[in-house]
Amino acid sequence: MQNKNREIKEAKVQEIKEKLEKAQGLVLANYQGLTVEEDTELRKTLREAGIEYKVYKNTLTTLAAKEIGLDDVTSYLEGPISVAISYDDATAPARILNDFAKGHKKLDLIAGVVEKKVYDAEQIKAIAAIPSREVLIAKILGSFKAPLSNLAYLLNAVKESKESAQ
Repeated sequence: MQNKNREIKEAKVQEIKEKLEKAQGLVLANYQGLTVEEDTELRKTLREAGIEYKVYKNTLTTLAAKEIGLDDVTSYLEGPISVAISYDDATAPARILNDFAKGHKKLDLIAGVVEKKVYDAEQIKAIAAIPSREVLIAKILGSFKAPLSNLAYLLNAVKESKESAQ
């Protein structure tokens, strides 16, 4: 019986380890005090954004984190902790959980990992303020477009003035 439990735990540690290795970003949060409805709403919002939201035993998460060199995250694994993991957008879990926490005071951001670097709660809240990759790209493209549009208008005005002068 003990061997079976050990095998189950080893498999769970392996699963957590694989998820942590693939993660671009993750956030640890204390969810204690959320109602079932609030938790369901949070899970739905995260799922729609492509973010995995799980609750693992802290001891198993600690073992997995140590195996992949995320020792710094283990000091935050105390009490009831949920993990929001994104494999694409490193800042998405921080943004979504931070926005949700603003309206639901029972949800506390504890720490996070962005591209294998551990951040505390305040740093994660600062990271949450960073717009998504798509928004940043749109802003960059918009800033490129404005001078080009102005140049096109200027060249067109020069062409029209030369044509009218003839």
